[in-house]
Amino acid sequence: MQPEKARLTRGFAETSATVRRMTEWQLPTLTDVLDARRRISAHLRPTPLYGYAVLNELVGAEVFVKHENHQPVGAFKVRGGVNLISQLSPEERQRGVIAASTGNHGQSIAYAARLFGVRATICVPEDANPVKVASMRGLGAELVFHGRDFDDAREHAEDLAREHGYRYVHSGNETLLIAGVGTETLEILEEQPQIDVVVVPIGGGSGAAGACIVAKTINPSVRVIGVQSDAAPAAFRSWRERRLVEDRTQTFAEGLATRTAFELPQRILWRWLDDFVLVSDDEIRAAQAVMIDATRNLIEASGAAPLAAALRLRAELASKHVALIASGGNATRAQILEVLSEERSEIRARGGGPEARPSIG
Repeated sequence: MQPEKARLTRGFAETSATVRRMTEWQLPTLTDVLDARRRISAHLRPTPLYGYAVLNELVGAEVFVKHENHQPVGAFKVRGGVNLISQLSPEERQRGVIAASTGNHGQSIAYAARLFGVRATICVPEDANPVKVASMRGLGAELVFHGRDFDDAREHAEDLAREHGYRYVHSGNETLLIAGVGTETLEILEEQPQIDVVVVPIGGGSGAAGACIVAKTINPSVRVIGVQSDAAPAAFRSWRERRLVEDRTQTFAEGLATRTAFELPQRILWRWLDDFVLVSDDEIRAAQAVMIDATRNLIEASGAAPLAAALRLRAELASKHVALIASGGNATRAQILEVLSEERSEIRARGGGPEARPSIG
């Protein structure tokens, strides 16, 4: 068989296998999350869950912050990366893995790949966050810069996976990733079983999907609320319309910036997510400034989005026990200086922006 024909045949076979996997997905369960915790416990410690009086006053509730910014790569996704890479077959480890990322998923895969001796290639947008880029390089990943946004990088990673036979690790459509990141909500409910509401940022949706699986199995009365920027509402629209849609991605919060919704997380969100809130980038910036000031932690924009949503939902959350997932802290120096240099009035911080939710589509 000629080399080019063989390459195309292999690519077709791998694509067909991917399609079969997509139609055969089993939704992760609490048992999968418990198995994930057992696998990752030797490599990752539970992250802190702290309360802050300032946030209690602002939200009008008892607020706890789950500090995933304390992870070794500064973001929650490392939980899923360690869980997935630890389960690769010998043949997959030999082939190496490839992923696309704006940074945190890529760091997760790079960290886990180094841990288990697997070659990792990460495709990133051309203007990717330099803090995250430096981290991925430091972890030994080969970086490929391609396109203007995450989805351009993702499509390129999929092409390279077909061409070279890498094990492609999608940032959302992976059962083991979702089970892994679900361990953060497991830790929340074990430490504070009185939690009424978990607010989680949504880009691809793996974190929210994991939160839904854990919360709704342990205590169905716990409400899980997702939040996304109204400048990148693909996941929100997909959840609302119960179909996968594309939309613009113009948010400064790269962790929320996905142009296309992901099927596996959405299937879980359609079933269990209680509410989904859109907030403006200005609300996220304001919340990020408040989070940094109140917690004395480095919080990236996506990690501050849950506070923006909580401020928007202040009346609904009054007197409840609320967990905000601070999904990461990988902000650049320039981003932090910009956020902290802008004036944030007390009235705006307390109100969280306009009362009416944005209308999309």
